[in-house]
Amino acid sequence: MTHEIPALAPWVLALLVLVGFAAGIVDAIGGGGGLLTLPALLGVGLDPHLALGTNKGQATFGAVSSALAYWRRGGIDRERAPIGFLGGLIGAVLGALAQLAIDPKPLRPIVFGLLVGAAVLLAVRPTLTSKPRAPTSPRALLGAIAVAMGAYDGFFGPGTGTLLILAFVLAFGDSITRASGNAKVTNLASNVASFATFALGGTIVWKVALPMAVGNAIGAHIGARLALSKGDRFVRAVVLVVVAGLLAKVGWDFVKR
Repeated sequence: MTHEIPALAPWVLALLVLVGFAAGIVDAIGGGGGLLTLPALLGVGLDPHLALGTNKGQATFGAVSSALAYWRRGGIDRERAPIGFLGGLIGAVLGALAQLAIDPKPLRPIVFGLLVGAAVLLAVRPTLTSKPRAPTSPRALLGAIAVAMGAYDGFFGPGTGTLLILAFVLAFGDSITRASGNAKVTNLASNVASFATFALGGTIVWKVALPMAVGNAIGAHIGARLALSKGDRFVRAVVLVVVAGLLAKVGWDFVKR
């Protein structure tokens, strides 16, 4: 399958790099960076398959950067990391293969519909409180969450990090900041797996993905340090701002139609 790649002016590419930088900060703090980058990539004329692949291409570098920052500063439960990583890896491959098998024409409304659905789910998260608990089968539950969220990330992507945070708060009683760190492990695995799948499928526009990746990695490092230093209240505030902005944008798009 061939894809038409639009010519992008230098200022458009520079703007995408800035979006990648902002998304890296947001993603490292509370997830949802793809809620900024995917609409931007669709907005500059990439078809849905190329937009999804290129988005994953640039986001993977930010995922590595933020995971390393959390790991080095003790923000990740290391005993849970192997299961979270393996589950995310398996789920992402399945999700990415499913996405590549779908005709791209109906993907645009599906993508925006999923964005709205993700935003609604994320909007309720700040009302939740964490209460430490011990599930009867923590490994099985962690594996199930990681596979499911990895599949979602491989197929779609935006909001995965924040949905993982929500899942870890509900399932394990993590604090918001701790859940954010633990989410980075599964998110990293799903990013790497789907990145490889999309690269082999030829749906990453490298001339766009690589410059954005630089901005995303820098932003992710800054965002992880901010989250760890400022704590739960700051993480909640960032997520609320992202969700509100997304809802406003999607609502405006439908009004214009």
